[in-house]
Amino acid sequence: MAAPPLKVGYYLRTCPLAENIIKQTVFNAVSRNPGMAAGLVRLHFHDCFVRGCDASVLLKSTPGNPAERDHPANNPSLRGSEIIDQAKARLEALCPGTVSCADIVAFAARDSAQFASRNSALFTGGIIYDVPAGRRDGRVSRLPEVTQNLPPPSFNAQQLIANFARKGLSVDEMVTLSGAHSIGISHCSSFSSRLYAFNATHAQDPTLDRTYAAFLKTNITANTLDNKYYIQLLQRRGLLTSDETLYTSPSTSGLVVNNTRNGYTWSWKFAKQW
Repeated sequence: MAAPPLKVGYYLRTCPLAENIIKQTVFNAVSRNPGMAAGLVRLHFHDCFVRGCDASVLLKSTPGNPAERDHPANNPSLRGSEIIDQAKARLEALCPGTVSCADIVAFAARDSAQFASRNSALFTGGIIYDVPAGRRDGRVSRLPEVTQNLPPPSFNAQQLIANFARKGLSVDEMVTLSGAHSIGISHCSSFSSRLYAFNATHAQDPTLDRTYAAFLKTNITANTLDNKYYIQLLQRRGLLTSDETLYTSPSTSGLVVNNTRNGYTWSWKFAKQW
């Protein structure tokens, strides 16, 4: 039996305060730790890219069945599940058995994007958009499916294009969603090869700006969501291989340039993807 279509305002009758409660929970959490905004956006992406947006990334492993959350791509780097739990607890007290965890994850990503973009000179009040709801929580979570579906940071442009195409996403949509990398942190294991062991000829990736490479050897955290990610790509300051390839590949470089020139258009496209 097919699931009913998602719609904006899904909980207006059954739990009218749901979205406000989730936003309040998210804003309280990211006010204390701004880096959690990136964590919640990433949590939503990692959830959706494996089995669809069904909150399966939140399920715990059981004997004989390791779950998505314990895959190296998620553990220990994936953050924000405790904020989802807090929002769920508040909603259960008010509207028991009504709001799915999958919808909470989607709303939390939206609210995180708004919070993280509020300080950008490009936007007034941050990136704001409606999220259709009505998702059902999944009951299956399998660790191997993360490897099969989630693009690793070592992917080049053609691999990324093929990976996103399998999810029904275009090249433009892939480049647009990559802009979420303007916030948050990346663990050293995701990019250390570009700094210390690139290939037999170069210890450091020659396409990486030298000043930026030196900077990467310190701890950095970016907390403002806007189109500066693309500006940094033009400056040869893509952190991951999967970032840098977007500008060095002819298939995607034009899209990167367009996003540097018009942050408003990028923000509109970014909001539309969720």
